[in-house]
Amino acid sequence: MFIQTKIGMRKFLFFIGFFIMAVCHDSFCEDGYNLWLNYKPVNDRKLMAEYATYFANVEIASNPFEQQIRDELNIAADKILGIKVRYPKKFTDEDGLIFAIDEGLDFLTDEGYQIRTKLENGRRIIYIRSASGKGLLYATFELIRLMQCSVSFEKIDITEFPRHKLRILNHWDNLNNTIERGYAGRTVWDWDKLPEIAQRYIDYARANASIGINAVVLNNVNADPRVLRSDYLQKVTALADVFRKYNIKIFLSANFAAPIRPSATPNQMKKWGGIGVLDTADPLDKNVIKWWNEKVKEIYSLIPDFGGFVVKADSEGMPGPQDYGRSHSDGANMLAKALKPYNSVVMWRSFVYNATTDSDRVKRSYKEFLPLDGQFESNVILQVKNGPLDFQPREPVHPLFGAMSKTNMMAELQITQEYLGHSTYLVYLLDMWREFFNFDTYCKGQGSTIAKLSTGEIYPYNTTAIAGVANTGSDQNWCGHHFAQANWYAFGRLAWNPQCDDNRVTDEWIAMTWNCDRETHKIIKDMMLPAWESFVRSQTPYALGVTCYSSDHFSPDFPGRSGRFWTVSAKAIGSDRTIRGTDYVSQYFEPNRSMYDNINTCPENVLLFFHLVDWSHKMKSGKSLKEEFFDGLMSNIRLTERNIVLWNSLKGKIDDRRRKEVLEKLQAQKKASLEYYRNGFDFLNGIINKK
Repeated sequence: MFIQTKIGMRKFLFFIGFFIMAVCHDSFCEDGYNLWLNYKPVNDRKLMAEYATYFANVEIASNPFEQQIRDELNIAADKILGIKVRYPKKFTDEDGLIFAIDEGLDFLTDEGYQIRTKLENGRRIIYIRSASGKGLLYATFELIRLMQCSVSFEKIDITEFPRHKLRILNHWDNLNNTIERGYAGRTVWDWDKLPEIAQRYIDYARANASIGINAVVLNNVNADPRVLRSDYLQKVTALADVFRKYNIKIFLSANFAAPIRPSATPNQMKKWGGIGVLDTADPLDKNVIKWWNEKVKEIYSLIPDFGGFVVKADSEGMPGPQDYGRSHSDGANMLAKALKPYNSVVMWRSFVYNATTDSDRVKRSYKEFLPLDGQFESNVILQVKNGPLDFQPREPVHPLFGAMSKTNMMAELQITQEYLGHSTYLVYLLDMWREFFNFDTYCKGQGSTIAKLSTGEIYPYNTTAIAGVANTGSDQNWCGHHFAQANWYAFGRLAWNPQCDDNRVTDEWIAMTWNCDRETHKIIKDMMLPAWESFVRSQTPYALGVTCYSSDHFSPDFPGRSGRFWTVSAKAIGSDRTIRGTDYVSQYFEPNRSMYDNINTCPENVLLFFHLVDWSHKMKSGKSLKEEFFDGLMSNIRLTERNIVLWNSLKGKIDDRRRKEVLEKLQAQKKASLEYYRNGFDFLNGIINKK
């Protein structure tokens, strides 16, 4: 009788709390800061009562993340349920949550977890188990995600573990607080005020932990060597102390020529002056080796769980081992040996395109790195962009994937929309990344997909990893565009499991971010899903290649880009990369090589990347290339006009501030799309009709 009365009183207090929240909540003051951790009361009162019952009886095993787990449960219970979590000294005989360390689950790695509802003596217990506190932290966010998505706790049976050991956000942030290819304000890190800690750093860490991100590269790959100076390392240490609480490791982009003294000659240093005392950065020089060993030792004395370095070398003006007649493996291995005693890694970027290597830019990275397969240290990971050109809206998968069987490899994706309309355009990138992960390389026969390669199922990588170039900044909504938050979220979920359910990921983000009814949810999803394909058809149709200005990677420049990345005449358009052209196709395994080489079997979505195609060529639709091409140039205009209508229909259902800010972005997108269409149409139509 006592138990029944106690439960009844708890439910009564719960509904009173719910009523007060419903009355007091101002739905018109949203600003996007809370991202997908935008906790709001669930509409279903029965579900809320169910959740409240479990939160009244919580036991958490002692672990390094216990405080963070408590904090997250407390925030969710307060915002979603209007109650306080009860942590009785002794677990009671009511329904409840038990967070337990179970070393027998180590097969799920130390970050995996199980969440299961069990019926015991007439009560329901949700057991959250992991081999370590890391897994319990991730399970906490999963449990809260279920609440945000209105999933009943009655029959939970979830087993999750990350497929990549390192799930990384790469920040291209500079020490002067700007961001290269950043479209959401200035850097999140205020280098001038660090080591002072801002609340934003904690909220950033929470957001990343909620989607499984466990590593962050703080600075631009075009690295200012000063970040390795002792004064800056103190600032980095302050961030590491915050992020560690959410299982996030710090990495730094290292300038290869950092050991050189500041007065070294410009030709040696190329872009930067160094921070050392040497006259050389030759990776085989004993003094250079000593300098890096001492620098790494200094870093680990401050940050014992430091993750390692990312290096962009011998690319776009950045110094590297080739300045001294050495190979990429010589440079990477020198750094790797310095890091190896600390069980850390070097992520060496493969984005190089020395013009002397080959006349076709997209062939160069493969030709430089393939001969080095097997020559890298075991803690070197070759970081390869998803495509061979440069983060284009669509391009074929980089042929290095699967080609190097003796070298650790990882994919580098781009969340920030460098060539995808910056923060002006609504472009949801999940489908783009899905196309990448599903690609079959055939490196070990059929089924050798990028997803399986990336997670170490094809070749036994020492460390599996994936990186995404971040789209965050100082803007209040973090990403410049409210819908760009979805790409940050989707990357995290894909990094955790590249074979996840895409539909579920999209539905989660909408539900958690917008807290909307079913019809509004459907409209938002209808706006998001066609956006990437529409953008591709308008700006890089059939993977044509770069069509924007080199200065901003945004404004249309069909005239300036033709003849460099593709060719066009009154007869044809595209690039001949067949065996009769540059022979780029031969960098792929069969049957991909033959498929791409034949214009009749080449997938149409990358047709102009591989072939110089007559305007009169008949497409699968029955239309000519010319008809389809020019129709596609208008695709983004049509979609944006449609999205404006759809978005306007949500007035009164979406909070005013976010609704107005998204509408402004859509209107700017329409204007930019019209400009792009006119530039492409006028130039190409003029070429075709030129006598």
